Amino acid sequence: MYAAVRRYEGITDDAEAGRLVGESFIPLLEKVPGFIAYYWIDAGDGTMASLSVYEHKEGADKSVEIAHDWVANVAPHLFTKPPQVTEGHVVASDTAAAMRERASAPA
Repeated sequence: MYAAVRRYEGITDDAEAGRLVGESFIPLLEKVPGFIAYYWIDAGDGTMASLSVYEHKEGADKSVEIAHDWVANVAPHLFTKPPQVTEGHVVASDTAAAMRERASAPA
């Protein structure tokens, strides 16, 4: 599993950025093979971050490419600075569903 984290600072309208991400950006990511999850995080004061999770590195790489193009073409007025991007192999993870599954498994 691979993830890409993008941190954006200097966003001019947090609510509008969130609306546009939900309406037109997430649907693009969902089409990338290996898509697992996406999260858009409002850290306040014009700082927002995203987390894209994919089965393979190629999906995470593609999400970074799609994000760059989407910002440039759809919302350059909202994103005044390029993001800080961190991408890599997920080495530890858990979910509530996995915890419930382990708890209900026979001993």
